[in-house]
Amino acid sequence: MTSLAASAALIGDPARAAMLQALLPGEALTAGELARVAGIGAPAASAHLKALTEGGLVGVHAQGRHRYHRLAGEEVATALEALLALPAGGIRAPWPHGDALRRARLCWGHLAGQLGVGLHGAMAAQGWIAPAPGGWQATPSGEAALRDLGVDLGAARAAPRFACDCMDWSERRPHLAGGLAREVTAALLRRKWLVRPEAASERPLRRRLLLCTPEGARQLQGLGIAA
Repeated sequence: MTSLAASAALIGDPARAAMLQALLPGEALTAGELARVAGIGAPAASAHLKALTEGGLVGVHAQGRHRYHRLAGEEVATALEALLALPAGGIRAPWPHGDALRRARLCWGHLAGQLGVGLHGAMAAQGWIAPAPGGWQATPSGEAALRDLGVDLGAARAAPRFACDCMDWSERRPHLAGGLAREVTAALLRRKWLVRPEAASERPLRRRLLLCTPEGARQLQGLGIAA
């Protein structure tokens, strides 16, 4: 079996697909949490997680008695987001998951949805970022603006990829991914321009939801992003 076929077989199982979607925000979850998300028992969850780990899609971190699972890397998250953007059966159906999830959600720790696409476009239009081999680089004026926003550029540059495109599931246009995108999203969350719903959910999509606060909407509109 080719690598592509093996990965497709792993992703194609409904329980494993639910687990992978639950991990898309970038969080590390236990086997028990992922079992509840997938609606299966502990033994079946363990078998699925073993297959995902051996297939290179999920990584495991042991801490004391607990084992936490997360996506193996940003390239996995990018591939999953791109697969979600594909039209089912060759037909592009209307977005079925509600306005809130289409507006703003997490994808591997960075902002996705309409706000994510809008932020990417605004950063490029205002000259904060410029095309570079394999993605984007911050311009001198962009670095100053990003620091004013509270973005940790050192942490962004320490990531395997600084800034690149990720095809957005709902918008079929790219939002920004990479270390810069994660640090920008973290800054927006620290400023309370974006917030995550407090109530935990075992629905994979609900875990990805972000809400824009009134102050966030005002500030983002100042950046040229309709919020």
